[in-house]
Amino acid sequence: MKKGKLLFALIIAAALVLAACGNKTKKESNEDPLKAIQDKGEIVVGIMGTYAPYNFMNKDKEYDGFDVDIAKELAKRLDVKASFVAQEFSGLIPSLQKGKFDILVSQVTITEERQKQIDFTEPYITNEVKVIVKDDNTTIQTVDDFKGKKIGVGLGTNDEAFLRNDLMPKVGDFQINTYDDVITTLKDLDAGRVDATINNVYALKPIIEENGFKVKAVGGPIKSDKAAVAVKKGNTELLDALNKALEEMKQDGRYNEIFVKWFDEEPDAE
Repeated sequence: MKKGKLLFALIIAAALVLAACGNKTKKESNEDPLKAIQDKGEIVVGIMGTYAPYNFMNKDKEYDGFDVDIAKELAKRLDVKASFVAQEFSGLIPSLQKGKFDILVSQVTITEERQKQIDFTEPYITNEVKVIVKDDNTTIQTVDDFKGKKIGVGLGTNDEAFLRNDLMPKVGDFQINTYDDVITTLKDLDAGRVDATINNVYALKPIIEENGFKVKAVGGPIKSDKAAVAVKKGNTELLDALNKALEEMKQDGRYNEIFVKWFDEEPDAE
């Protein structure tokens, strides 16, 4: 009888321990992401890391660029330190969803499809996208000339979606070659392995100057993309704090300082 009572008591104790652990796990999973970041003193920022002048590794082997400076300033206003983790653009959103990053600050364009997967702050930059061809090109002047051509574009980017879903149905079939970074895209364009690419001029200028690519932009902007800070779906407190910090940056002039530093011009008035 005593053994039976002892066994019963052990079973009850084990059940209570498991219940306590379960409640703790549930509590931790429901913890406010903003509070968790501030308690840790660090916000993990996902970037592509190869997209100058937005985010790239500088000569001192440190991440640098417009996005990096924006992220550092946001972190400062949340009283934490920004820590950067780079990976290919196509994997940034899935990694954010899995919790590898707290936020993405890597020229993530706001689209309806992405808004179903993640939440965005208010935009922090608008980029005009143009057609880029070789210097000696004479056959492509606009996107209407893409039919039957080979077009290079970043894998998983909004530009790739634009080519496949919006442009190809309008102008006719063309071949799409995808790349993990802008430099490789431009190398293939310069070598004649693709006929054209699309990208924003801010991104192309430093890469072209550094590598001596013989390429040029033709025609006017084909679209304008608004990029924002991305957070995991439902992280309302963090999203609100980031929006507040962005607005303060714009009001006190710090945003303009960062913009001029990287683009040598004032941002357009909103």
